[in-house]
Amino acid sequence: MESYQPGVIFEDNHLLVINKPFGMPSQGDSSGDLNAFDWAREYIREKYAKPGEVYIGLVHRIDRPTGGILVLARTSKAAARISKLFQDKKVQKVYYAVTERIPDQPQGELKHFLKKITDRNIMRAYDKELPHSQPASLQYRVLKTAGNRALLEVLPKTGRRHQIRVQLAAMGCTIVGDVKYGKTDFLPDQSIALFAKRIRFQHPNQGLGEVEFEAPLPQKAPWSDFG
Repeated sequence: MESYQPGVIFEDNHLLVINKPFGMPSQGDSSGDLNAFDWAREYIREKYAKPGEVYIGLVHRIDRPTGGILVLARTSKAAARISKLFQDKKVQKVYYAVTERIPDQPQGELKHFLKKITDRNIMRAYDKELPHSQPASLQYRVLKTAGNRALLEVLPKTGRRHQIRVQLAAMGCTIVGDVKYGKTDFLPDQSIALFAKRIRFQHPNQGLGEVEFEAPLPQKAPWSDFG
């Protein structure tokens, strides 16, 4: 596994934006491994010598095997405002993914209904609505190809669990390393080739306008194959 040390992309009195390492949980789970939420609290406590409890608001999450941008709030007011932006679909997120196959079309929109398969803890994508399913949509475009693989830019329009992973797999383009959703091999660090690249939203201090943050792509395979 790679080092559990997030990189700080941006911080002010309202926000802490980090580059979450692949393999690090966004919040505590049954593994007991260090997670981004606890790391952020300790980072703020040490940097600013804060006594007692440090407030950190986890306003969204990215899957443990996924790396990239994670936004945390430093005040409860900021957390409430950013959470509302997510609920109102006013946050634009851009992911990069490396897939085991090049899509038939260089760009397109995927629309499915996703349903959780409870006994296997996975999601499934369907072309029509089923009981307890939720609509999901995303846009993608091919940025580069290398052999049979493609580097995709993905813009999710909804925020469903495992959405990008299951929708790309339904298109026949499994994300490299994502053995849960298709035929591929584990990556050495048990990550998957899905990276939260950019995010844009209204700063919680509304006088500051809209902000956009970007994380640098990993410099390791399979990402380095597209350098």
